[in-house]
Amino acid sequence: MSGPTGARTAPRLTEHGEREQEPVAQPAFHRWVFADGTLWALFFRQGPDYLVRFPQLADFEVASDGVNVNVWPVAGVSPATLQHLYLNQVLPLALSRQGKLVLHASAVDLGAHCVAFVGPSGRGKSTLATSFATTGARFLTDDGLQLEWCGNRLMVLPSHPSVRLWEDSQTALIAPGAAVAPPVDYTPKTRFLADGALAFCDEARVLHSLFFLGSRDVSTVHIERMKGASALLELVRSSFLLDIDEREMLALHFDEISLIANLPIHYHLDYPRRFDELPLVRQAILAHVKEGMD
Repeated sequence: MSGPTGARTAPRLTEHGEREQEPVAQPAFHRWVFADGTLWALFFRQGPDYLVRFPQLADFEVASDGVNVNVWPVAGVSPATLQHLYLNQVLPLALSRQGKLVLHASAVDLGAHCVAFVGPSGRGKSTLATSFATTGARFLTDDGLQLEWCGNRLMVLPSHPSVRLWEDSQTALIAPGAAVAPPVDYTPKTRFLADGALAFCDEARVLHSLFFLGSRDVSTVHIERMKGASALLELVRSSFLLDIDEREMLALHFDEISLIANLPIHYHLDYPRRFDELPLVRQAILAHVKEGMD
């Protein structure tokens, strides 16, 4: 197992001129669809490489080894939109082709260790990370969390220094005048850049706990240890994978997450879904971590 670099092994991104999204000869082997049924992305094989198409936005061609990415935007799509798509969607997929383990998760630094919050969109990953990062802790990522072994320690590597928030979370957590990235074409979320009030950790940290976020709106914080089998299933569901049909890489990925699933670091977290309860949520998480370290 190799040691962490402290940063992502970023692919080489090459931007090309605008072009229309022509029909692809072969059918898509996979697609991402929003909960309301809206098509978000199509995945095609092109020889040994891959085409990830975001309809009416851009085509990203990802090399089979994940080292090179080419992008062709649709006419009129802003550079900010391309950057947003690349950082939050395509980069984690390209890293998966390099054999990296990347999860739909946020993470915050609590000193020598960090904790991560895992779950699908809408569960509160970014809100929790931002809540910590604006009250004395530092965030490592608000999604696309990369894990890497250093000896027998499981490390979290830092991502790009920004968080994406819906308007209600912005209002509750971000002070006026915060640094923001340019708006994008496909989401009302705002991307806030790390600064003095939104602290970012740019160094790898030992992972202390993975909290899998539940969907229940409970009245008090509830943390429960998860069994290995349940953790394994959630890790599978939460993984970024470009090709879910390639057996050799899928087997290696399964071996990796099976090893992680057997660690005593997995917890189910339900918490009150109200912004005024976030201080109590943070306190409960910090107390849980401290208890595990004593």
